[in-house]
Amino acid sequence: MQAAAKRTPKSLVELLLESKLITQGQLQRALGQQREGRELNDILIAEGLVTQEQLAILTSLQLRVPFVDLKKRGVDAKAVAMVPETVCRKHTAVPVEVADGALVVAMADPSDIQAVDAMAALTKKRIEPVLALRQDIQLAIDASYRLSGEIYQQISQIPILAQGNKLAEEGSTSTDAIAQAPVVRVVDMLIRQGAKDRASDIHIEPQETHLRVRYRIDGILSEVMSLPLSAHAAVLSRIKIMASLNIAERRRPQDGQITFNVDNRELDIRVATSNTVYGEMAVLRILDKTFALYTLPELGFLPDSLEKYRRMLKTPFGMVLISGPTGSGKTTTLYASINQLDNVRSNVITIEDPVEYRFKDINQMQVNVAAGMTFATGLRAIMRLDPNVILVGEIRDSETARIAIQSALTGHLVLSSVHANDSVGVIYRLIDLGVEPFLGATAIIGIVAQRMVRRVCPNCAYLTTVSAEEQLAYEKEMEEQRSQFVYGAGCNSCAHTGYLGRTGIYEVMVISEALRRLILRGASSDDIRAQALREGLITLWHDGMTKVRTGITTPYEVIRNVFSIS
Repeated sequence: MQAAAKRTPKSLVELLLESKLITQGQLQRALGQQREGRELNDILIAEGLVTQEQLAILTSLQLRVPFVDLKKRGVDAKAVAMVPETVCRKHTAVPVEVADGALVVAMADPSDIQAVDAMAALTKKRIEPVLALRQDIQLAIDASYRLSGEIYQQISQIPILAQGNKLAEEGSTSTDAIAQAPVVRVVDMLIRQGAKDRASDIHIEPQETHLRVRYRIDGILSEVMSLPLSAHAAVLSRIKIMASLNIAERRRPQDGQITFNVDNRELDIRVATSNTVYGEMAVLRILDKTFALYTLPELGFLPDSLEKYRRMLKTPFGMVLISGPTGSGKTTTLYASINQLDNVRSNVITIEDPVEYRFKDINQMQVNVAAGMTFATGLRAIMRLDPNVILVGEIRDSETARIAIQSALTGHLVLSSVHANDSVGVIYRLIDLGVEPFLGATAIIGIVAQRMVRRVCPNCAYLTTVSAEEQLAYEKEMEEQRSQFVYGAGCNSCAHTGYLGRTGIYEVMVISEALRRLILRGASSDDIRAQALREGLITLWHDGMTKVRTGITTPYEVIRNVFSIS
């Protein structure tokens, strides 16, 4: 009897108390909440008493199964091929490897006998369950079950594609033929895979011998599959039908929009098509309607820069400008800025092209050139609507620039973006657009230049020696020698890129009286920058290398994004 008692596994509660992660009093309070219908595990995590990893390790001890970290452990493609994706998602399990004739399967609940039996019957192998975190299993399923094979299978079932190029030339691809199920599923799967991979854009580009499909993830384009060129006509026509475009028009550029649902997430997809020498290409920009708006601290501002920027936004009138190249996160910064303003006691109106995300208590207007609504005409209309804060999506012509400046001078806070390389370059860009220096110097409160850099994946980060060029760039800016920096080795979480997500680097320049005098005198950009540096300007390079020092990003990313001829 004593031997049997020793073999009896301890309960999770006993293990929690033995490990001293929680006290008896904390346990009693958690058990009290359990009577409300909540799971004990969820209560312990929500109260911050244990982490998911700690709970998983204790559960593995209780169930006497190994715990595996899928963020760092690879998944064998041969093992994955044995179990269909639908079965894995149903049981929250993913095959890891085949070892000694058994299939090792990572499961969120290794005690689920029915799931083990189902996979054993399906694979004709002994199942050896191991424990992994639920969210890591979901990520591993997303990364392991690519849709390429199924897409090729669907393409082979579209009869019309045998004559794809001929039909494209003759313009005889009918709506009925395009609406057949296989091509519908092909386009749906391309969008779903893009959403799973966190892609911001899907590129469908005809080449001489094939149809190239690329995803832009964390700002970097990568080819994900190569489809037969015969699929081109049907795939493009299907996209046009979804976006309410003219499928017969192939020579002129077209723009449209699709609303698409992926795993209970509603996506807005902006579609743009244009003709190339090999046929029409399409780019699909994915905008998540459930997008959780960033706050200013989450964007990546250094503390000093954030304080300067917040002071700008508290000014009752004047102009704040955000600069940077396309894709540098200017719209995200503008949205985070207006979202922190008092939208109840202030009338906040935006004019955007297009309206990417919609906000409560903010009046948003969309540019519509065909209807005569441009940035300039929209701004004129806004001035008659008693605004306190005006957001202009982009200043791209002299008329918009002049009206925006006048709006700032007549008692409104104006936020906008301008294409310029750095904060000082914005001043000369406005002068180039016809804004008189004395008007710009009077109206502008401050300028923010920004870039986006990829963050090092926290799950596979390690110290490594970098190239002499990276060492020199860091040493020149930070005035300290260093040869080793944090990089990502590549794991399942980051799709083996070493990077996961992005952060901003910023150059915040407050227009002081000294800077205003220099602008009015027509001083050179070097003189203005020198004065800004004397006043404490943190440059893009310095901001980026500060984030390198703390292991957020890498020297390579800063060099790649904050490029200058010098």
